[in-house]
Amino acid sequence: MPGTTLPPFPTDVPTHPLLIIDFELIKAGDPVEIDRLWGAATTIGFWYLKNHGADSEVDAMFDMGAATMALPLEEKMKFEQGDEGQSPGYKKAGSGAIDASGQPDAIEFITVAKDDALAFPRVALRTYPAPTTAAIPTAVAPFVRKALVINYTVLRIFNEKLGLPEGTMDRFHDLEEYSGSEARVLRSPPLPGKAVADRATLGAHTDFGSLSFLHNRLGGLQVMPPGHTEWSYVKPLPGHAVCNIGDALAIFSGGILRSNVHRVVPPPGIQGDHERWSLVFFTRPGNSKILRALSEDSPLIAESVKNYPENHFETG
Repeated sequence: MPGTTLPPFPTDVPTHPLLIIDFELIKAGDPVEIDRLWGAATTIGFWYLKNHGADSEVDAMFDMGAATMALPLEEKMKFEQGDEGQSPGYKKAGSGAIDASGQPDAIEFITVAKDDALAFPRVALRTYPAPTTAAIPTAVAPFVRKALVINYTVLRIFNEKLGLPEGTMDRFHDLEEYSGSEARVLRSPPLPGKAVADRATLGAHTDFGSLSFLHNRLGGLQVMPPGHTEWSYVKPLPGHAVCNIGDALAIFSGGILRSNVHRVVPPPGIQGDHERWSLVFFTRPGNSKILRALSEDSPLIAESVKNYPENHFETG
């Protein structure tokens, strides 16, 4: 449960080092730090972010998640995501598959749409369980606003690095337009022992949005960097977010920005004796935006597109 004293991350498991990017430096326009961010975004597509200033908002979101998950399943299911493709709402553990065999996942989560958080008390898309709704003004909306500031700062840096006209990324992620941007708190049960150590609780995937702003208290996130054939853990660092590129930015950039495959397994070692909680904010393009390489707006993107099959970045 959030707030519990947790055992340290073990030292005998493979980890992949990520660059640590200082948000205060990139916000101030520090050219060296911006180049380091660009290097991470164009290779593995993952990096740590420190000095993001969202620690109190993160703690409040974990408290909201714990209160929501403590409800009876029957009550939570009244706010289920449903079968019509809507993402906001509650998802119970076992309702998704982690692989082609149909192995059920082990994660439950509550997702709140950016549009509901910012419109509160007006309902933009849907309603939520009582503990979630009560926390929208005090926890969810403050976290969403902080995450948006952070991710839009990064998007504007990428806009300039890609040689796009000023405001292009802002236009594709217009805050006034409804989008799939959302905050999500996830919980998986304790899964101790080596027998389940490599059993994914969330299967291998890439994120389909633009940017993800992730907070973990225990290990379990794994990446498979380009050119590698084995999974490696991303060690959680206190006070650091893990950020990554999603498919939308990879498409907009003509493959320059890298959306990398990752998965979630039970926490390693004695950490597996504990519940695993994580929190993520997904920034996604506006609902009306067509995903395509922005070749006509950037010679850099146009040149990159030449390295891929024809129509590789055209999604219709």
